[in-house]
Amino acid sequence: MNLRSRRSSAEVPTASMADIAFLLIIFFMLTAVYSTTRGMEFAFPKDDPQQLNVQPEEAIHIKILGEGQFRVDRRSMALDEMGEYVQSKMEQNPQKPVIIQTLPEVPYFVMIDVFDLLKQLQVKNVSVPTQSEIARWKVFGIFE
Repeated sequence: MNLRSRRSSAEVPTASMADIAFLLIIFFMLTAVYSTTRGMEFAFPKDDPQQLNVQPEEAIHIKILGEGQFRVDRRSMALDEMGEYVQSKMEQNPQKPVIIQTLPEVPYFVMIDVFDLLKQLQVKNVSVPTQSEIARWKVFGIFE
């Protein structure tokens, strides 16, 4: 008996491996769930012809120059005069913004006195600008 053993080669056929990889990529791309990160949702304002006549509201600008030295809307005033002036402006519009600017060398208690006065007058919209905001606003002539 003559038995011949046929040996097959020990190679793995890789001819169609690229086709299989391409099909797998397409399969996973089509079946994958794409999650999107949602940002802030907002709606653009609608065009309202009645708002065309609205004038911008100017803020009350209080500049503290020193102890007992105040400038309110570019006019020198004492603390009690400032109270009357701010109260008359707040009667016209209770939401009117008040901007307090103080010089760095002014004692801290002077600014606290102004805050106390504004609290007594029930002013709700008070802001203290940063140095960079003051520098930007000086370009537009808002601050002296």
